[in-house]
Amino acid sequence: MKTVLHLLWLIAAALLLSACAGSLQREGGSAVQLRGTGDLGLVIERASGHVTLVNTSTREAYARVGGLGDLSHASVVYSRDARYAYVFGRDGGLSKIDLLEARIVKRVIQSGNAIGGSISQDGRIVVAQNYTPGGIKAFDAETLELLAEVPAEYAPGKFSKVVGLADVPGNRFAYALFDGGEIWVSDFSDPKKPLTQRFPAGQQPYDGLVTPNGRHYLAGLFGEDGIAMLDLWQPELGARKILEKYGKGEEKLPVFKMPHLRGWSMAAGRAWLPAIGRHDVLMADADTWRERGRVAVKGQPVFVMASPDGRQIWVNFAFPDNGWVQVIDTLSGKVVQTLQPGKAVLHMEFTPRGEAVWISARDDNRVLIYDTRTFRQLGSLTAEAPSGIFFTSRAARIGF
Repeated sequence: MKTVLHLLWLIAAALLLSACAGSLQREGGSAVQLRGTGDLGLVIERASGHVTLVNTSTREAYARVGGLGDLSHASVVYSRDARYAYVFGRDGGLSKIDLLEARIVKRVIQSGNAIGGSISQDGRIVVAQNYTPGGIKAFDAETLELLAEVPAEYAPGKFSKVVGLADVPGNRFAYALFDGGEIWVSDFSDPKKPLTQRFPAGQQPYDGLVTPNGRHYLAGLFGEDGIAMLDLWQPELGARKILEKYGKGEEKLPVFKMPHLRGWSMAAGRAWLPAIGRHDVLMADADTWRERGRVAVKGQPVFVMASPDGRQIWVNFAFPDNGWVQVIDTLSGKVVQTLQPGKAVLHMEFTPRGEAVWISARDDNRVLIYDTRTFRQLGSLTAEAPSGIFFTSRAARIGF
């Protein structure tokens, strides 16, 4: 009898597993498709307060999530397990999205005017950078509970816009004060009692990035020539100026759109940077930080992005050349391909291993997918005024 009952139990279990194969059960009983997160991502729809969730392996959208507020200058970071996306909106909204269940887990309005954010090395702290009020705020990554804030008060009663926030090793965050002309590094080893170091940087640092190994933080200067660089392994040496002669004695063109320095790249032993107000991509030696040359391009560069293998640099441009994309070969230092994906190209993102690149064309309401070897278009997706594209492979990268 026991044998018969055991056999019946096994049959019932097998039938149940078969019925549930390929799905998870959300609270309330609705089914959620079972999937990994390593090839997922999202596309910002800047005008509608939505994001489109995508799968980079199938090159398809699988869901759309709304109610995210003002996404006109939104950015995204991911949890360590790549299940959750943290979306930072221009209206100060911070939203936690579950990529598997395709829903908002939690949303808070943390400021009046925000400009992006980052996540700590251990994945426990999410930090937002704010224009108004100037400063940064740290939140528990699980609950979005406010842990601490660091006002960007660079002089008594004077607060600065914060730009260029990047996570750096040791649960620290580096960022720049546009109005204060400084680089700050805040240590959140004690999440509720951060310690901050201040370093003079130069006039109007407008964006920043950390090198892939987490050692150097670079802030581009809008108010003067050059770039401020802080060695995070030796912060006691202070920030120093690199490429300080760049632009001297030259008449710059009008700046139609500020470059995104988070789109700077390190490849083939060189840093590749957009030149402000010039139709050039600047090359600098990654060891000495001296200029090694320039590549003439079609317009004013906005994003200068390296493929994962470092062989290619893809560049998009400010108006009026924002319908074009050019590709630079890092071995020869020359433009090897010019593409016209669509109207108002705003962003590009490589798939995790770089076999394809996704490009947003805002005014065409399309996302185009290109083969990085043949430059052939592989497909496209519909999205309403798409801008930023963010894949979960960012979860394992410093400064992303």
